[in-house]
Amino acid sequence: MRGPLTISRMLPRRAVTAIAAVTASALCFVIWSALAPATHAAQDENGLEVYASPLEIVVSPDGARLYVLCQDSREVRVLGAVKHTLVKTIPVGRVPRGMTLSQNGDRLYVTNSWDDTLSVIDTRALAVIATWPVVGEPSGVVTDRTGKQVFIANRITNDVAVLDAQTGAEEKRLIAGRGASYLTLSPDGTRIYATHVYPNPPPLRTGLENRTPPQSEITVIDATRATVIDRISLKAITGVFHLAITADGHLGAVAEYHPKNMIPLAHLEHGGAFAYTLTLFGADVGAPIEVPLDELDRYASQPFGVVFTPDKRALYVSIGGSECVLAIDVQRLLHFVGSHSRPASNSFATDLSASSNYVVARIAVGANPRGLAISRDGRSLFVANRLDDTISIIDTRTNRVASTIELGDNKQISAMRHGEQTFYTARYSFQGQIGCSSCHIDSTFDGITWNLEPDGFGRNMVDNKLLEDIKDTEPYKWNGANPSVPVECGPRTEKYFWRSEQYDDRTLADLALYILSMPPRPNRWHSPDAELTPAQERGRAIFERGVDKFKKPIPESNRCSYCHSGPKGTNQKIFDVGTRKANDNTGLLKAPMLTNIALTAPYLHDGSARSLEEIWTIYNPEDKHGRTNDLTKDELNDLIEYLRSR
Repeated sequence: MRGPLTISRMLPRRAVTAIAAVTASALCFVIWSALAPATHAAQDENGLEVYASPLEIVVSPDGARLYVLCQDSREVRVLGAVKHTLVKTIPVGRVPRGMTLSQNGDRLYVTNSWDDTLSVIDTRALAVIATWPVVGEPSGVVTDRTGKQVFIANRITNDVAVLDAQTGAEEKRLIAGRGASYLTLSPDGTRIYATHVYPNPPPLRTGLENRTPPQSEITVIDATRATVIDRISLKAITGVFHLAITADGHLGAVAEYHPKNMIPLAHLEHGGAFAYTLTLFGADVGAPIEVPLDELDRYASQPFGVVFTPDKRALYVSIGGSECVLAIDVQRLLHFVGSHSRPASNSFATDLSASSNYVVARIAVGANPRGLAISRDGRSLFVANRLDDTISIIDTRTNRVASTIELGDNKQISAMRHGEQTFYTARYSFQGQIGCSSCHIDSTFDGITWNLEPDGFGRNMVDNKLLEDIKDTEPYKWNGANPSVPVECGPRTEKYFWRSEQYDDRTLADLALYILSMPPRPNRWHSPDAELTPAQERGRAIFERGVDKFKKPIPESNRCSYCHSGPKGTNQKIFDVGTRKANDNTGLLKAPMLTNIALTAPYLHDGSARSLEEIWTIYNPEDKHGRTNDLTKDELNDLIEYLRSR
C-alpha cells in the first residue's frame, strides 16, 4: 500500500527546495530587519524594508535642481543639479507614479495612484500645499502652457481628467485608451499626447478564428480647448509608455511592446515572444512608422522612457528589462526610414537587422532603468534606476556613464527586493528577450491572450491573469496544473519561457516571495466604510441565492457563492462551466479569484469575453456558469456591481 503523497513526491527536487526556501527567505528577512542598525532603510507599516525606488526625474527650468520621484518611499527628493546633494525630502502619497512642473516652475504636481490624489508642491517652500482628489488611479500628469489647467491620465477609468490648476476642481473628463498612463505636452503647448499600458478592447470574438492582434492608441488632445482631436492607431501593440517630441515639433517617438501572441510561444530562439519598438510620427516621417530596438541576438526588453536632446542629434530610450539605455542617432534613424521601402503594415518590427542602422550605443546602467531627463544644455542624461536606488548620469557627448548618484543608505538587498529585481529583469531568458514584467506590466497583467504551453499549436489560448493578492489561492494556471508559485515560476517558466534553467534555489525562492507578497490595489467600487450600495446589496443576494426566480433550486455546485467563496472569491477547485472552445483540450478550469475583477478584462480562460456582461449574455447559454438566464438586464447589472466590489 502506498504511503501519503507528499510534496516531495509530487514536485521536482529543486522546486521543493525553493518552496522551503520561500519560508526561509521570509524568516531570514525578518531576523535581519530586527537586527539591522538604525542607519539602514526605513520600514513600512508592515515592518518591510522600504527602498527609494526612483521612478521619474524632472529638471527645474533654471537647471539648478533635480526632482526625483521615489515610488516606494513615497516622496520627492530634491537634489542640487551640480553637486547632487540632498536639498529636501517631500512626502507624498501611496504609489506615486507621475510628476510634472508647471510652465513657470513654481508648482510641482505628483500623482498618487493608490490614494487617488494629486499632491501640489510649492517649489519655493518645497512643501505640499494642497492635496486634491482624483478618481481612477491617476498616473501621468501635465499642465497646459497657460497654467490654467492640469491634465491627469487615469489608469483604471481609461480617461484624462482636466482640473482647474488653482482649485483642483474637475472640469471635464476625456475618453482615452485603456490604461491611460503617460502624458506629454508638445513643445509649442498646443497638444497633449496620452499613452496607454493596456490595449483597447478587441472586437467580439467567438472562437480562435476571430482572434485579432492587440491594438493601442496615442490619444491626441487639443490643450487649449481640452478636447480629443485625434487617435493615432498603434496596431499589434500593447504596453505603450513614455513619448517624446523634438524641440521643433517635427518628430515624435513612443516606447512600446509588440507582442507576438498570435502564434504559439514555442521558440524564443525564433523571436517568438516580443519585439520591442518605437513608433515614430510627425512631419519628419509622414504616416506613423514602427521601428525595432532589438538586435539580431540581443533584445531591448521593456522600453520605458524616451527623450530627445535639445539639438535633435540623439534620442535616448531606457530599457528596463535589459538594464541599459539605448542611444539612437536621429539623422541615421530618419535616413533608414526614408531610404527603405515602407512595409504595407507600416512596421519594420520583424527586421532584426534594422536597429544596427541607428542604435549607436547600448549603455549599461542600474537595475530597471525607468524615467529619463536631460539637462538644459543637453550634455547630461539622468536615468532613474528604480530597483537599485541610483541615478546614472550619462555624458551625451561620449555616451558613457560619467557618474552615479546614490539615493539609498542601505546597500544590503533584502530577499523581497532581490525577488522584485528578478521579476523585472530579462537577463534569465534566451537572448535577454523577456522577463516576468514583459507580460505582467507593473506587476499586474497585459490585457491579452497567449498560446503558451507545448500542448499543440493553436491549442488552449489563455488570458493573462492579475498577480496581485494571489497568495493562498493555489493551484495556479487556468487548469490548476501547478501546485505552487515556485513550480509556476521555476520549472515551467524556465522550460517554456526562458528556454534555460537559470534560477538558483535562492533566486527562485526570492522571486516567489515577491510574487506572493503583492498586495491588492484599493478597490474603487467598494466604499471605505465597507458599506455596499443598494445595487451591490441586490447583486449579493443574487450571488448567494440557492433558488432561481421560478422557485427552482440551484444545485450548490452551480451557485456563484460556491465556486467563488472565501475572502478572495475562489474555492480553489476545478469545474466545467461550459466555456470550452473548439481549440481547448479540456473544459475543466479552476475557479478564478475575484479580487479587483473589474480591472482585468478580457474575461474567461481564453479572454473571449470582453466584459463581465458578456460572460453571461454570450458565453453562458446553458446556465452552466451559474444560473443567470432568468435574470433581467437590471438584475445582471446588480450582480456585476457586486462582483466589482469584491
